Amino acid sequence: MRETLEFLMYDWLKVEELSSRDRYAAHSRDVFDSVLDVSEKIAAEKFGPLNRMTDLEEPEFVDGEVKLPEGVGAALAAYADAGLLAAGHDEAVGGMQLPYVIDMAANTFFAFHSISLSAYAMLTYANANLLMAHGSDAQKRAFALPQLAGRYFGTMCLSEPSAGSSLGDITTRALPDGDDYQSCSLGPRYRIKGSKMWISGAEHSLTDNIVHLVLAKIPNEDGELPPGPKGISLFVVPKYMVEDDGRLTTSRNDVVLTGLNHKLGYRGIPNTLLSFGENGGAVGYRIGQPGQGLALMFHMMNEARINIGMGAAMLGYAGYKASLDYARERRQGHNRSTGGTVRGKQQVRIIEHADVRRMLLAQKSFSEGALALVLYCARLVDEKRTGTQADTDRAATLLELLTPIAKSWPSEWCLEANSLAIQVLGGAGYTRDFPVEQYWRDNRLNMIHEGTHGIQANDLLGRKIRMNNGAGFELWVSEVRVTIAAAQTDARHQRFADQLATHLETLIAATEKSRDERFFELALSHATPYMQAFGHIVLAWLWLQVALVCREAQRSDAFVAGKYAAMQYFFAHELPKCDCWLKLILEAEDTVLSMSEDWF
Repeated sequence: MRETLEFLMYDWLKVEELSSRDRYAAHSRDVFDSVLDVSEKIAAEKFGPLNRMTDLEEPEFVDGEVKLPEGVGAALAAYADAGLLAAGHDEAVGGMQLPYVIDMAANTFFAFHSISLSAYAMLTYANANLLMAHGSDAQKRAFALPQLAGRYFGTMCLSEPSAGSSLGDITTRALPDGDDYQSCSLGPRYRIKGSKMWISGAEHSLTDNIVHLVLAKIPNEDGELPPGPKGISLFVVPKYMVEDDGRLTTSRNDVVLTGLNHKLGYRGIPNTLLSFGENGGAVGYRIGQPGQGLALMFHMMNEARINIGMGAAMLGYAGYKASLDYARERRQGHNRSTGGTVRGKQQVRIIEHADVRRMLLAQKSFSEGALALVLYCARLVDEKRTGTQADTDRAATLLELLTPIAKSWPSEWCLEANSLAIQVLGGAGYTRDFPVEQYWRDNRLNMIHEGTHGIQANDLLGRKIRMNNGAGFELWVSEVRVTIAAAQTDARHQRFADQLATHLETLIAATEKSRDERFFELALSHATPYMQAFGHIVLAWLWLQVALVCREAQRSDAFVAGKYAAMQYFFAHELPKCDCWLKLILEAEDTVLSMSEDWF
């Protein structure tokens, strides 16, 4: 994994060039490599040994609190003590001012070794990042900086028992706390009342405090909640109260754990049902202006979505590595191509069977392709933050378009990789004696949380490709055509470039048809297949870029050959599927739309 990670970062994405930016001027490849070394070591030594234990000994609800397996606190403390929660932030607040792509690369090791433990960190630095971007100075000091130091952990509280993905339907209330509520030094002070569901990491004793970011609505003068998402505001609600100057107290806020959700995977982090305000109202401090809540929360959600894609990629990679190791050792059957059907012939390792190589190649193309996708998006974040105005505009536009793909594609296809890993192991893969079944269970969540697969698809087809009259889509198409043109100058890559160009034109045609208001509702019924096709074409584009870079890379022959084989597999076995998915829109197939409920 390390060599692939470094190849993608340094040979392909040219991450070293970021050291020429003022913000990253103190860094070099040596610094970047040191960060990866430390992360790889902590992940392997502290997180890895806990992965199976935290799956078997999932969090328990004991006397109103969460009980976690021994060792979880020490592992997360090692992560925080290494400065990784604050890695991307200014040196003035204890950060390292690392590029986001290095931060992302460092966290791949933790997701690889224990996705559920890495989720504590992901939620915390995403929470702190939102506060650092949109909170007041007092809110940053009281709530964000302690998270960056690892003294507090954070959550995001969006969903409710009766309002999951439909956030406009939330009923959690925020009432001004007295006539002088706006004079509080930590921001306008409210009393929060309501319930939140599916909240990861919302109760534990790992840190001094837990910082909840809570979506709620402020009632109007008649006491009614404003309808829809535009009426949502955002509040910071600590588990333990703080003084006006941010000092921690021992007084509990009115936030009560009412239950745990027992999950298929991700068992190492508690998933909770919270009640706010059972005893007068939980104290919360408004961030930003009333009605800005959803827009502000998307700062955290979009960051989380790219991280979800990264986690899915790493689970796919973990399954790939486990099944590859198994296939190299397990002996079963005889190889027909070498006359192995003769009785008494020695058994061969299963990696010598063509169908097992097919499944391993699929896993390699999915997991390494997904890793390339999320690192590419992380590199765009750095361009957005530190590039020229033209670079910033380009990166922001591409990120807006690709975020649904970065979250959804790895979540679907690295789950498929995990399924193939189980298949490679056969009956053994179905048992808890091997890790691949856990990787599948952990990965199954990624198609659901931080916006379900269908939501990502509707966002992509219904909004992202239509924004600014399709400017983002057109920019991305132009980027793909640059890659195609470069590949067409090389005989070895020309056929792949031509294949990609053909599928790109089909995607353009389907996209144009979906923009026609006469077909929009029908097209939207095929949003998920459209997203599958879009994602596959994005991955083919990135794989072709990787193949082009392989020409100049100073890597071993086997490493380069492996990358080419994964690329060729994807173009031969996966890319052709796009025609079937896009044909649904192009041919106005209406079965889904016309299906009557009583026909089920």
